[in-house]
Amino acid sequence: MRKPTPRVVRYHGSATSPFVVEGLRVAGKRTRKFFPTRRAANTWLRKTVARIRKEGEGAIHMPEQLRVEAVSCAEKLQAYGKTLAEATEHFLAHLASVHRSCTVSALIAEFNISKAQDGASARYLKDLKNRLRRFDDDYRAKLVAEVQPSEIDDWLRNLKVAAQTRNNFRTVLRTLFEFAVMRGYARDNPTAKTAKAKVVRGSPEIFTPELIQKVLEKAPRDFIPYVVIGAFAGLRSAEIERLDWSEIDLSQKLIHVKAEKAKSAQRRLVTISDHLVSWLAPHVKKSGAVADPERVIVARRKTCEDLEIEWPANGLRHSFASYHLAQHKNAAATAAELGHASPVMLYKHYRELVKPEAATRWWQIAPPEDYGNVIAFQKEGSNG
Repeated sequence: MRKPTPRVVRYHGSATSPFVVEGLRVAGKRTRKFFPTRRAANTWLRKTVARIRKEGEGAIHMPEQLRVEAVSCAEKLQAYGKTLAEATEHFLAHLASVHRSCTVSALIAEFNISKAQDGASARYLKDLKNRLRRFDDDYRAKLVAEVQPSEIDDWLRNLKVAAQTRNNFRTVLRTLFEFAVMRGYARDNPTAKTAKAKVVRGSPEIFTPELIQKVLEKAPRDFIPYVVIGAFAGLRSAEIERLDWSEIDLSQKLIHVKAEKAKSAQRRLVTISDHLVSWLAPHVKKSGAVADPERVIVARRKTCEDLEIEWPANGLRHSFASYHLAQHKNAAATAAELGHASPVMLYKHYRELVKPEAATRWWQIAPPEDYGNVIAFQKEGSNG
């Protein structure tokens, strides 16, 4: 059936509106519009046809309430430089995100599993679980897509912890929500819009040459390898506790820190200095753990009690970095021994200014002449 062409014709049924638009159909229904003059009818028809072509048939039959709401919303959005179309697209994306989302508790469970599958270290996985457990306690039932930056910001501020600890929590949450975005559970990462706490770093605490000498004199003999590897090779405490004697090569003067035992998950070879050789030689074995973590705690506590001192946090590694840099004056070399890709971390966290004379004394600390004999005697005694 041929579609009728809209036109203006005379209408004899009304004295006030003698012209009518005929042949106009919207959604299959006949539509008629009356006008007092032919000119008015032609103008309306021309504009209406143009609108239908551009916006569709629904444009000429918008309900009055919808038109009022559209005008009101458009005025509100104008203050922000946005349009109704942009607002609609944004809200639809939000609704779709909420529809695909999951609870915070479900996200954390999935995230922890994925990190384990990705080969993260046991230590890192434990840290994640401990930190995320606190967040889970407060937000477990909330949909991930509905978590707001202000909520996370307030949560971080209310932790009542040191600035660096707060930032560590923030880093974990940022990683968690990046995972959520990747999985489609959220559109954006709310943690990215939270504030970092300002960390005022004091000078790192280090051992003086005199104090480390006293520590080595008072320390239990099975604790000495742990101390000297930290102080004179710069390994992290966790790296020493994972170290096996088979990974220490005194003939080549190298310690092999395997990737699975390093914090950075990258293998490296650490140089053994001449005086470190003399400290380790009496203890060396073909294989076996260099230090037992539980024994380290006991021996360190006893040493501190005997000397009436507090053990500096990360003191051995901090000391190595500071004295190595002062002795060799090569930041890149010191950073490489520490397992850093650049000297930035060295200057930011590990370096303390020490005088060259103190560095010289540090690298001259050697065991007493009868040290090897004492170790040998103790081993024989323990077998008897």
